[in-house]
Amino acid sequence: MNKLLKRYRIFLALAGINILIIAFFPPVGQKSLQITWNSLLEMLSVIPPIFVLLGLLDVWVQRETMIKYMGDHSGILGVLLAFLLGSAAAGPLYAAFPVAAILLKKGSRFSNVLIFIGAWSTTKIPLMLFEASSMGWKFMLTRFLINIPGIAMIAFITERLLTKTEKQQIYQNVTDFQ
Repeated sequence: MNKLLKRYRIFLALAGINILIIAFFPPVGQKSLQITWNSLLEMLSVIPPIFVLLGLLDVWVQRETMIKYMGDHSGILGVLLAFLLGSAAAGPLYAAFPVAAILLKKGSRFSNVLIFIGAWSTTKIPLMLFEASSMGWKFMLTRFLINIPGIAMIAFITERLLTKTEKQQIYQNVTDFQ
């Protein structure tokens, strides 16, 4: 029971704060509940398909295949594949983290996973098309061309700054959580 309470302590604290807001400031509390409800519905519409795709990725893609194409010795192919997977993805950024966990579990290089997350957050194709239509092609291309080396630099610097023990701990956390 203590483990369960510890795991959900932030949720319980926020629920308690929401109850206090409803009690003392009803209009604000009602707005807060409406926003929370809408967010919950959005998450419930996104998360199930993501988990189905994760299950398929986990079952269909062998660890050896993932190591070959995105592992430590994948080189530029791994980087390009990480960019492509992240850019072609759909859905909000919080959906990228379970996918990243599967990539780590399957043996992907840490920097490739960071590139995947960076690409998901900034170079998604629908986002770029929206930018091009609303802000112009010049803006979209400029941002895109700045983001590509920025994402790669952040990923490689982060991987270099982490010690071998820290990276092993990250991989172990992913394995333990699954």
